[in-house]
Amino acid sequence: MTPLESPGILTTVLAFVLVLGPLVFIHELGHYLVGRWFGVKADVFSIGFGKELMGWTDKRGTRWKLSALPLGGYVQFAGDMNPASQPNPEWLALPAEERNRTFQAKPLWQRSLIVLAGPVTNLVFAVLILAGFTLGYGKVVVPPVVGEIQSGSAADRAGVELGDRIVSIRGKAVDSFLDVRLEVGQNPGEPLDLVVLREGRQVELAARAEVKDLSDRFGNTQKIGFLGIGPKSFEVVRVGPVDAVVDGVKQTGSIISMMVNGIGQIITGKREVKELGGPIKIAKYSGEQLVSGWQAFVGFVALISINLGFINLLPIPVLDGGHLAFYAAEAIRRKPVGQRGQEWAFRTGLAFVMALMLFVTINDVASLKVFGG
Repeated sequence: MTPLESPGILTTVLAFVLVLGPLVFIHELGHYLVGRWFGVKADVFSIGFGKELMGWTDKRGTRWKLSALPLGGYVQFAGDMNPASQPNPEWLALPAEERNRTFQAKPLWQRSLIVLAGPVTNLVFAVLILAGFTLGYGKVVVPPVVGEIQSGSAADRAGVELGDRIVSIRGKAVDSFLDVRLEVGQNPGEPLDLVVLREGRQVELAARAEVKDLSDRFGNTQKIGFLGIGPKSFEVVRVGPVDAVVDGVKQTGSIISMMVNGIGQIITGKREVKELGGPIKIAKYSGEQLVSGWQAFVGFVALISINLGFINLLPIPVLDGGHLAFYAAEAIRRKPVGQRGQEWAFRTGLAFVMALMLFVTINDVASLKVFGG
């Protein structure tokens, strides 16, 4: 396959904005709506950080604005004055009615749900996209039965036979050939420990996934595991809305599992650090998916939405997961973590996130040869 020419810079920028802008809005809208549900006033709803470019104030007193740095956004609730949400003289001086509309006046469970709502909204949005594809195009059902074996492949050497039904790989049960492809593809060069059902009895086979460089139509390459087998049959089944949503949840869970596995492989050195991506790489892939058609682009939006939801749930201070970790500690201790401790934690978390952003940006520049190096 001849690699296609990459989309132009304007297309890439447009695609990046079309991916990140709506997803940031959806994330922050989750915080905003749950906060409003619990009676918390929002002072600011911002897409982006830094200097305001444009905005307006609604009848509830919320300032909706678009800011200069588009890599994120935030909702600033009334009374959210410091990381520890500790009362101060200014807050205590507020009239009771106004004070009751502030974030820190709400019970712990409500504050937790407000924080949790952002990443959960991203995950729900991805589920709805994936469910929409399943509802519109049907569910692909591929039994994990071997119908093709490449001569000399890892499967051939391991003793896999035609008609074998794969029961588990690496100790994980599989229900579909798609599960087989996902598990093998995620573990290049790793032992697979196959269990197959053959003539009514289970047979254990020692196999190791081969390492294969897979290239897409734009010349992007990645290392995947390769076993050398194909399915015996498949069919596309029409499903209703409920089954489509269930399938969307399963697909989202598989993607999250793949992300966790990939991060673990990078940490242990089984995968190269250059596979980590930052804003530049996301922008590049956004442009490529946009010119590939609306289905590919919308599917990519779902993938990034899952990434945003998952990353924001990590227990890192300054992320939603960091706030939730402090709320969990507060629930156990029956009192908040001290203001000084929280402030130091948030400073450390901010430094970590900024260092990580710098690292992945440099990594993008190097791996994508942005300057032709």
